[in-house]
Amino acid sequence: MDADKSEISLKTTQRLQERTPPQNPGMDEPVRRTSRRIREKQNQEKKQILSPKCLTFRSEVKNTRKGVKRKKNDSGEEENVQKTQAGNDEDFPPGYRDGLSEYELERLENIRQNKAFLNSLKLPQISEALRPKPKPTQKGLKKEKTETEMLPVRKSLRLQNRGPRTTVTLEMTPSSAKEPWKKDKKAPGPIPLNPINLDEDLRVPEDLLNLWNEFPLKQDTEALDLKSYQEVLKKISIDEGCVVKVVKDRVCSAAFHPSASNLLMAAGDKLGHLGLWKPDAKWGDDGVLCFEPHSRAITSMAFSSHPCNLITVSYDGSARSMDLEKTVFDEVYRSTSGLKSFDFLSSDCSTLLLGEWNGDVAVVDRRTPGECESLHTMAGNPIRCVHVHPVQQHYFVVAESSLVNIYDVRHLKRRNNLAVCELNGHTRSVSSAFFSPLTGNRVLTTCMDNQIRVFNTSQMDGNTPILKSIAHNMHTGRWLSKLSAVWDPKFQECFVIGSMDRPRRIQVYHESGRLLHTFRNMDHLTTVCSITAFHPKRNTLLGGNSSGRLHIFTDCFIN
Repeated sequence: MDADKSEISLKTTQRLQERTPPQNPGMDEPVRRTSRRIREKQNQEKKQILSPKCLTFRSEVKNTRKGVKRKKNDSGEEENVQKTQAGNDEDFPPGYRDGLSEYELERLENIRQNKAFLNSLKLPQISEALRPKPKPTQKGLKKEKTETEMLPVRKSLRLQNRGPRTTVTLEMTPSSAKEPWKKDKKAPGPIPLNPINLDEDLRVPEDLLNLWNEFPLKQDTEALDLKSYQEVLKKISIDEGCVVKVVKDRVCSAAFHPSASNLLMAAGDKLGHLGLWKPDAKWGDDGVLCFEPHSRAITSMAFSSHPCNLITVSYDGSARSMDLEKTVFDEVYRSTSGLKSFDFLSSDCSTLLLGEWNGDVAVVDRRTPGECESLHTMAGNPIRCVHVHPVQQHYFVVAESSLVNIYDVRHLKRRNNLAVCELNGHTRSVSSAFFSPLTGNRVLTTCMDNQIRVFNTSQMDGNTPILKSIAHNMHTGRWLSKLSAVWDPKFQECFVIGSMDRPRRIQVYHESGRLLHTFRNMDHLTTVCSITAFHPKRNTLLGGNSSGRLHIFTDCFIN
């Protein structure tokens, strides 16, 4: 029994020894915790004193798949370091490594790596690209320097030793404080043709007079197919010299001179100014001459045939003819209401059809200025556009608020006129309505319900079916001119219109609704061009914006 007990005690002692950790023979007393923490902290501080800035730790890698990949990457990095060292050794004199400690060599290597990393970022090139571009030179009319009016210092009645006012006194504003669009009307009769941006002694240049009287060339009868027309549009571009300030305020109308050898454009603004611009001319402000024939917005303009005159109508109720030979603006017609639109009613451009804002249509003969042959009331709504059929000139289309009707001038009465055709489908006010330029078989309308519509007018029998309705944003607001789709006179199946989309653009559509081309330029087309027009002979397009500038897209170089 005693032997069994001794064996059990030996087994228990062995188990206890296996569970308890071995003790250091030199430590008879327990170590204090505080001294152990202090020693560990001191050891950590010693390790952190000489730690290199960009050193990397490489542990032993086992012969696994990941380990083999790591070895390959490490070897590749070493080769790159050796290459950079060989390439960067040129920056230092020979033998610069002699006498340097391991820490200093490590520091130089870190400098090289940081320099190579900064060079790979290409920071100078990025900063150069982000640097703001210099503003393009402002060509055209120069801004007038206006002196600020010094008002008297306000003082209270108490400081003036005056009692309170018992009656309310209304101070009348001086004439100089009126709004610019409420200027006094021009006197009836002819107005001298004097450019307001030139000295009083200077007159119209002779070069302009020769270009003005140039006989327009006949239009080519060769018709392009749609694919060739698209190729022509792709060749049209704009550059810095094609953006010029022509008038002082917002462009409300614009037109091309019919000359095929030179570019001459006219634009009218909201304040009644008329600007002429020839890109390569030396007269005026960068080829711009500015006149003031009207006191309010010039709503429509067009060049007549030979002898050439520029007809303009305005909200001030006057229609004038610009005659360079006589150097005057002749008055063709004057109305008590504002004039919104007009068109030539005869092939020799001697008879005009004018649309008045009060809903009347006036027929005027230019050979008897100031007199009206007949006046006809279409409706009680304002007339926004009138346009004559290019072939059957006794027909004309009228945009009356949300109604678009076609009338026959031979059957017009003073009142209660019946339309030959009605173009239905518009739900809001119509901005414009135009016959197609060569045949008149289509009518293009622009409506504020965000739709561009194309009607079939090949038969004037009252049945005018709609061919296509194209969605387009028309909400320009009060500070921009209304968008208006106009035909290309060289290719009557296509039309052009400005756009409210960003980036800013001008779009060309086919009558089927297909978008043929979009004119964009991030440097030179940065605003909405509400007024657009194609040149009648050349591959040139203009766009007018709200700051009085014309943008020219053309296939010929402009200085």
